[in-house]
Amino acid sequence: MSKRNKLQKFAELLSFPNVYENFDSGNPQLAGENGQIVDLKGQWKAGHFKNDAPLTLELACGRGEYSVALGEMYPERNFIGVDIKGARIWKGATAALQKGLPNVAFLRTRIEQIMHFFAEGEVDEIWITFPDPFLRNSKTNRRLTSPAFLDRYRKMMPAGGIVHLKTDDPTLYEFTLTVIRDYPEATLLYTDDDIYAKELPLPELEIKTYYERMHLAEKKTIKYVQFRLS
Repeated sequence: MSKRNKLQKFAELLSFPNVYENFDSGNPQLAGENGQIVDLKGQWKAGHFKNDAPLTLELACGRGEYSVALGEMYPERNFIGVDIKGARIWKGATAALQKGLPNVAFLRTRIEQIMHFFAEGEVDEIWITFPDPFLRNSKTNRRLTSPAFLDRYRKMMPAGGIVHLKTDDPTLYEFTLTVIRDYPEATLLYTDDDIYAKELPLPELEIKTYYERMHLAEKKTIKYVQFRLS
């Protein structure tokens, strides 16, 4: 993608009613439609979605296929895709608008900053879809299922909140199982290192992202972990 196309998409994002952005990690402010500064922490359901439906986050949402598909599958729930890549979020936000999905929004920020934008107990469920596995041992703390991130999720979720991981990476998969085993407030609910080898346990797992289709074309197996945080 050319620099011009990226800049054009970044500019268009500012006009989208379903996208919020944080431009400065040192200043946890959100800019909404037309750059208006908004404070939605604790107010996402009433302030943006105008309802009190359960809220699901998709972390590392990329092009937003999962958020959009979940929004279509469950119109009675709210969904927010979170990623730092503006050009990718543009695709998901555009698709949500074109499909007329008022229950799908996007947050452009670093996931390390996520606790600044959601209040205690505000998030009911989390999906982590094909995140960067950060394979270097020096970067394990950046993996989205590391203890440091589970600590963040616990602050945003009520007791018993469910987290889902879908990945092609065996290192991240095994790492996640080890973290869950050793993390006192985590309970493993389901695990499968090749979900398409048998009947899927959830209809949501039928959703395939751009990256998942690439992995499947390369004959990689898709892994899934579901766990509860207390």
